[in-house]
This record gives sequence, C-alpha cells and structure tokens, in this order.
Amino acid sequence: MDTGIPAELHQLLDDLDAFIEREIVPLQAQDDNERFFDHRREWARTDFEAGGTPREEWHELLMEMRRRADRAGFLRRDLPAELGGHDATSHEMSVIREYLAHRGLGLHNDLQDESSVVGNFPSLHLVWKFGTDEQKQEFTEHQITGERGLAFGLTEPDHGSDATWMETTATRDGDDWILNGEKRWNTGMHIATHDLIFARTSGEPGHARGITAFIVPATAPGFSVDGFRWTLNMPTDHADVSLRDVRVPDSAILGEEGRGLEVAQTFVHENRVRQAASSLGAAQHCIDRSAAYARERVTFGQPLATRQAIQWPLVELHTEATMLRLLIRDTAARLDHAEHMAVSDRVSMSNYRANRLVCEAADRAMQIHGGMGYSRHLPFEHIYRHHRRYRITEGAEEIQIRKVAGHLFGFMGGGPKR
Repeated sequence: MDTGIPAELHQLLDDLDAFIEREIVPLQAQDDNERFFDHRREWARTDFEAGGTPREEWHELLMEMRRRADRAGFLRRDLPAELGGHDATSHEMSVIREYLAHRGLGLHNDLQDESSVVGNFPSLHLVWKFGTDEQKQEFTEHQITGERGLAFGLTEPDHGSDATWMETTATRDGDDWILNGEKRWNTGMHIATHDLIFARTSGEPGHARGITAFIVPATAPGFSVDGFRWTLNMPTDHADVSLRDVRVPDSAILGEEGRGLEVAQTFVHENRVRQAASSLGAAQHCIDRSAAYARERVTFGQPLATRQAIQWPLVELHTEATMLRLLIRDTAARLDHAEHMAVSDRVSMSNYRANRLVCEAADRAMQIHGGMGYSRHLPFEHIYRHHRRYRITEGAEEIQIRKVAGHLFGFMGGGPKR
C-alpha cells in the first residue's frame, strides 16, 4: 500500500478499478469503439471535413462514459455536495488523476478533452463560486449533463500569457454591454452553447483591474466562430472567435465588474496541480511500459534491460517521477489548507516539471520500443502529442519558471521561502 494516501482513498481507487473493468472496458470493446483508441484513433475521432473538430460519434461515446460514471457516483466526486458531489480535496483529486492516467490510454480517462470517469469541471467551479442564482441554475447541472457548454475565451491573437493587455473591449450602453474583439484558442467552442468572454471595461492596458468576464451566448448576433486551429494532436476544439458589436445584458457578467481576472485565476492553481498529476501518471505509464518491454525484448542474445544505455535514462526518469509525486501531493495538500497564492511557486514547480517529464518519458519510450514505438500501434506518440501542449497552455513553462524565480529572489515580496 502507498503510505502517502489514506486507506479510504485506496478503497476509492479499488472501486474505480472495479467500475472501469465492469462498465467502461466493455463499452470501449463494443461496436468497434476500439477504433477511437488503436492506430486508427486520430482518423476515427476527427471530422476533417468539419474543421478538424471531434466527430459526433466520438463525442457521444465520451458522453455515454460520463453518464455511466455519473450513475455509479464517480463523475461528480470533485463537486460540492449541493450538486451531488463529495467536495473532493485537491490532494484527493491529484491522486485520482495520476492513478487514472497511469492506467494508460482508454475511455476511462481520455486525453483529447480530459473526459474522465472522475470529472474535472473548472468552468463549473467558476460559476458556482461567482455566479448569481440564475447563472447557477442555468450552468451547473446542465454543464454536468452536457445540455450547456461554457467555453473559455481569454487568449487573443496578440495576447496570451499577458492577458492584462487584451484588446477585447466591452462598452456600457444603458443596461447592456457592447463587446468587440477577437479570441484565439477558445477552448470547447465545437459544443459550447455559451462562451466566457473576458473584455476590458475600464482601466489602462497592462492593469489587472478593469477586465470583466461575460457569459455570452454562442448564438448572439455578431458572435462568430471563424475556424478551428489544427494542432499537433487532433481533433481540435480550439476556435478563433470574433465579436462585432455583440450585445449582452448586465446580468451576463460573471463575478464583479472589473475583476474578471480574479475569476479566471481562482481555480487556476488547483487545475494546474491536477494537470501536473495527470502528466505524472502518463509519464509513469511510459516508464513502466518501457521497463517491462526492456526485460522481454532480446537483442544480440540478451534482454535490453541488461544494457546501461537502456537502464540509466529510465532510472533518471523514474527518480524524477518519484520526487515529483511527493512534490505534487504535498502541494495539493497545502492547497487544501492555505490560501492558494501562498503556494503558487510550488504549483508552478509541479506543473512545469511534470509536463516536461511526460514529454521526455514518452520520447524515451518511443526510442526504447524502436520502430514500433514510433508507430501509432503503441500509445507513446499519442501521449507525447497530447501532453506537449501543456508546456504552453495552463501557463507556459517560462511563465511558471518566472513565478518560481519571483519567489526565490524576492521579486514577489516576502523574500525566498524556506
């Protein structure tokens, strides 16, 4: 037993395994659903004629997995009790997400849009914390069931990590607001009914205050999905969006006027440490698969595992994975008991190192497995292509390193931490 987690969490992982074997593995095996996970996966998942977005059959399979997980009591684990959840802690979610990713590719925990038998609902958390009663009524339960989809529109063509310089504006007109601007990498727009648009309503460019979050219907006049950016890992759900004199009422504001970045940043640390845990789990999967293969594969009369050229790189990766596991779980536990900004440097350490590790582990796994490792008949190229994105999204690793430096050298106040 892993002594780093309590017995009841071990029981939950056992229950998840039993549910996956009973409900999800057979679902993946039926009706040639395996085409979404074997060497045909990218073609089977992607509607290339519809802008490279996910095929309807693929989306419906993910929704059926979620419905089964919901009936079994797992999907909402992370959510408040009022929504049928268990108020799972960040520590618990980090353990779960690492564990599910460690199982490898499968319907239980898909990489493409992070659909999982234990859901992660960042947008829902924002509505639950900042939303009005009317917004909660419309966007909480309906997001879980898929009747509502809330995309996230923060990044712009000329402004990514520097969101305070965004050029999208919202101007008051009586009881309404008029939005104008452009968004890029607007995640989830292929199925979204609404888009969470961040726009400057006051203040100067470069100032954090004066940016407001608006819930904008995707059908609003002047709101346009202009296309989807094809990515290293397909299908894509990242749209270019433009807003031309889009009118929304004052009731569309999520949170307080002028404090939209606080909305955007509220769940970011929890999400980053959970995403780091997923990358760690995927990295450990690559390491374990490679070690097992090296023991079995015989070349020139000896197993690959007897060669230092195989041993040493895997030992380095395995050592870093072990150290990262301790850091990620400790950071997640601190998030459960401290103000999130107090541990932001540890979150950044966890995030950028885990995302770099999984890319290195997947690349090494391809190398150790040789030609087959490079093929799409093994999972490593898919793991690499998916997780490579996280060295840019969720805050580029340069931004994460900069944040750690700010704490280490005292640029962010308080001096170096012990």
